[in-house]
Amino acid sequence: MENPKNRKWKVLTSEYLAREPWFTVRHESLELPDGRRIPDYYVLEYPDWINVIAITCDGRFVFIDQYRHGLGETSYEIPAGVSEPSDGSMLAAAQRELAEETGYGGGEWRLLMTVSANPATQNNLTHCFLATGVGRIGEQHLDPTEDLRVHLLTRAEVLELLRGDRIRQALMTAPLWRYFAENPAPPEEPREE
Repeated sequence: MENPKNRKWKVLTSEYLAREPWFTVRHESLELPDGRRIPDYYVLEYPDWINVIAITCDGRFVFIDQYRHGLGETSYEIPAGVSEPSDGSMLAAAQRELAEETGYGGGEWRLLMTVSANPATQNNLTHCFLATGVGRIGEQHLDPTEDLRVHLLTRAEVLELLRGDRIRQALMTAPLWRYFAENPAPPEEPREE
């Protein structure tokens, strides 16, 4: 199936209202392909993000818990972060973030999916990686403002969190659900009578 034909909007004016490390806002006036105009449209600019579904050699999922001030709650998350200019690729950014946040690394890596948080108002993408066979390679190296703990969860525990809406970040639930859709649980072994 092909993508729909691109119908770009024409930018009539564009100005930055704020340019901060975590808050860059652009105000634009736009014209739609049929001539209608939108005088006030706002775009939030961010660097690309990454997240990682990391699974140890014994099948445990590497999770963190972290307080999120926007919601005012601490919840479970997969390791994630911002791609830095010094990262050579999105894969390098993902590997760096996993090691920094959890002390885990190595294993086999592949891109699972790329999603957008909100394509209506945000200009960045989130690159979701799957890392299998990871192991402990060192200690956490947290940023000065990070306060998180590492958890090794079973497949059943992760599914329980997903089904109970206890993983709040949509950019993390999407790749987790895809992973479970593509990797159904193995059938139970027959019991000996």
